[in-house]
Amino acid sequence: MTGIFRRRGVDSVDPAAPITGPVRSDRRTKDLVTRLEPGDVAVIDHLDIDTVAAESLVAAQPAAVLNAAESSSGRYPNEGPLLLLRAGIPLVDALGDALMERVAEGDTATVEGDTVIVDGREVAVGVRQDEDSILRIHERSRATLGAELNRFVENTVEYLEHNTDLIDDDLELPDLDADWTGRQVLIVVRGAGYKEDLSLLRRTAYLREMKPVVIAVDGGADALLDEGVTPDVIIGDMDSVSEKALRCGAELIVHAYRDGRAPGSERLDPMGLEHHLFLASGTSEDIAMLLAYEKGADLIVAVGTHTSMVDFLDKGRAGMASTMVTRIKVGPILVDAKGVSRLYQGRVRKRDLLLLVLAALFAMAVVIAISEPIRLLIRANWVLLTGLTTIPVPT
Repeated sequence: MTGIFRRRGVDSVDPAAPITGPVRSDRRTKDLVTRLEPGDVAVIDHLDIDTVAAESLVAAQPAAVLNAAESSSGRYPNEGPLLLLRAGIPLVDALGDALMERVAEGDTATVEGDTVIVDGREVAVGVRQDEDSILRIHERSRATLGAELNRFVENTVEYLEHNTDLIDDDLELPDLDADWTGRQVLIVVRGAGYKEDLSLLRRTAYLREMKPVVIAVDGGADALLDEGVTPDVIIGDMDSVSEKALRCGAELIVHAYRDGRAPGSERLDPMGLEHHLFLASGTSEDIAMLLAYEKGADLIVAVGTHTSMVDFLDKGRAGMASTMVTRIKVGPILVDAKGVSRLYQGRVRKRDLLLLVLAALFAMAVVIAISEPIRLLIRANWVLLTGLTTIPVPT
């Protein structure tokens, strides 16, 4: 492969250097990353790349990301493009919808600046982004963020007019094996920062001491297994959960929509996996919180859930208004763990290690100084090493 494989920061990227690699292409970024290999050229059609998609791409280590759409349209300050660029991954934007037809899976593509070349012919020209260009877009977007907020509020009001089941008290709950009354419930969603926050919770005594009921929302199940934690319940559409996670022994709850659709059942039935249906509007994240609330949880600890308007816009769903409604209902017992890893980072400083070593050496010196048996043992070993025939007796 020409060009360089880079994961060592933006400073190592030469915008003029051509980058060549095999193409992996998909309009759904979350499907693409499952087969993306290090050094591949990722071809996507993703307007406003969100944080979770960017983190998945960074983990897959592509040589470059080619986006048919705008990675940051200026509608709101999305962090996804910055994550890619700060990981040293070249990003070419706005290559046009025709890119998905002109570049096929398995082609060898070369990126030269803002131009994409396949088999020696130019197939698309876009915008080669850098951190400064994305930050300028974000700066402009902040001037119009108020309009986005107004649209979100209007959507929330409209949602409430047509979907009252989330705030009603007569939800038909699935009949689960365990009683959650008075227990804490940990809900893990594959949202921004979920890996760091989940890792921190695992390293603390929280899971060991509180023994919460652990609910995974779709791909959150694999995140838990990666941390050595087995979920008690997996809930969602089941479209982004591995088969390994589905067979981990957790109770499975398929999110069924009010029109009767239950996409998750279409995957689980052929696998012979028993599951419950939970009929409700909103997102799978919403019904996970409602399930914990209605089952009598004492406290809900949420990891990776959506809390801010940028999170909701990142998700890209008009129906995210349901999450706002759900949070209002369960609010008194809801605690967000989001960002905890940024608030607290347990770092061992070199100075602390040096002081610890010096303290240990001092303690050993004191013990030797006051212990006659240890002093005799040291003198005896000294005799063996130096060949002396007599052991000097202390005066």
